[in-house]
Amino acid sequence: MTVATAGELLRARAEDESPALLIGQDRWTYRELVEQACRRAALFEEVRDPARPPHIGVLLDNVPDYVFWLAAAALSGSVVVGINATYRGDQLGQLIRHSDCQLLVTASGYQELLAGAGSGLADDRTLVVDSPQYADRLAGCPTALPDRVPRAEDLFLLIFTSGSTGLPKAVRCTQGRFARTGAHVAGVARLGGSDVVYSPLPLFHSSSLFTGWSSALNTAVPLATRPRFSASNTLVDVRRFGATIFTYTGKVLNYLLATPPHPDDADCSLRLGIGNEASTRDIRTFARRFGCTVRDSYGSTEGVIVIRRDPSMPEGALGRADPLVKVLDPSTLVERPPVVFGADGRPANLEEAVGEIVHTAPSSDFEGYYNNASATSARFRDGAYWSGDLAYRDADGWLYFAGRSNEWLRVDGENFAAAPVETIVARHPDVRSVAVYAVPDDPVGDRVMVALELREGTEFDPGAFDDFLAAQPDLGPKWLPAFVRVTAELPKLASMKIDKMRLRREAWRVEDVVWRPARGGPLRPLDDAARQRLDPLLGTDRTPGSSPARS
Repeated sequence: MTVATAGELLRARAEDESPALLIGQDRWTYRELVEQACRRAALFEEVRDPARPPHIGVLLDNVPDYVFWLAAAALSGSVVVGINATYRGDQLGQLIRHSDCQLLVTASGYQELLAGAGSGLADDRTLVVDSPQYADRLAGCPTALPDRVPRAEDLFLLIFTSGSTGLPKAVRCTQGRFARTGAHVAGVARLGGSDVVYSPLPLFHSSSLFTGWSSALNTAVPLATRPRFSASNTLVDVRRFGATIFTYTGKVLNYLLATPPHPDDADCSLRLGIGNEASTRDIRTFARRFGCTVRDSYGSTEGVIVIRRDPSMPEGALGRADPLVKVLDPSTLVERPPVVFGADGRPANLEEAVGEIVHTAPSSDFEGYYNNASATSARFRDGAYWSGDLAYRDADGWLYFAGRSNEWLRVDGENFAAAPVETIVARHPDVRSVAVYAVPDDPVGDRVMVALELREGTEFDPGAFDDFLAAQPDLGPKWLPAFVRVTAELPKLASMKIDKMRLRREAWRVEDVVWRPARGGPLRPLDDAARQRLDPLLGTDRTPGSSPARS
């Protein structure tokens, strides 16, 4: 039987006594999950305003109620809006207002955060899941399945993008897309039998929703999670739940590898890690240490373009994509020429080779941004889907990631992307994680700034770091970092991607920064006097970097 919607998946399991949800020591069967969902669907039916969109904002950690409300929306045809808990003040309020939430489900720990956010919701439109009043209201709600059966084209989720390039946009996800995506992941992961899917990232993120819950729901296996991601507790959870599949994104593998190794790390139930944006080094090390396979690919919340890794690809490559995915010049719409590698292994024509990753004949997987027609049209233009990500392609068709479109630097007239520089710096044995980004130069152009997160027990030596950079044959002279920031932990978004907006904003206005007062000179500590001379550059309206279309 082909199941078309998230609601149908749950209705088919309404009497299933197999495990569905594992959190801490608590367990719920599929029958119990559907029962809890029906109570919440009935509660929403009591309080909903039929004149407004049936949107329910959920601002919670990965607690049981989050999954119960997701299931309630799937069964009833309402819409869950996952509210990113890392936002503050008016930006948090804007997420709620922009997505037309008429009800907010939260916990007491978030009430102070909401107090100054300006959500636009009255107090009686907020449910606090750890309050006695909430428990009393649910106790009186029926457990019968809702009368209305949602259609495949009905909106089910609003998932905010990670916000790495500005205030997040709400990606629309219908009932059909949710079920279809999970079925695809389940097929790729060969889910079934005794599998348990462990998804530790927030449930407002596509990793835990699609790769995690939807794939588990499609195959009636349990989803395991925890309230908040914890690198030190991940293997503890894996062993406790008998997890066989682990979902991730961003720097998650990197953080797990930073935990102290144990002789029995590989003696666990994991057989597959599945996610995106891990480095080649982390993928290999994680697979070896934990005795599993890692399947990493390029993807986005919008879901249009997928680029998968292949064991035969060259070092540093992203993978291969469908032939309809091309690297185009945004201004001319012409495909960029292949990259040419010099004798030193360094790309010799990045200005000509780097362009935007574009699907030239997109499918209907991307269902648009909610209440943001201009953002939707910016993605779909000239009959193609423009990802906003940069890449270059070699003569054999392998793609190499070059960063986001706002991660293009222009130093002394040369345009280049951040990602190749990050790849080189990441070779340093003491570097655990790295971010490369543009900071303003005087009077025009950019300077390269690098933020480093070092491995535990190591110290930064500017002279030794300069020696390392000098020994890298593929590091172009314009790529040499002018500023280096050393930090115990790089700032992360909730998706575990590095928050480059914050890094660019803070620039050199932080401690533990070294710089090159003279171009090509040695690194030395940045003192307060130098900061004061540099700070006016950060007050300009000029945006660091320039797009490849303006090269």
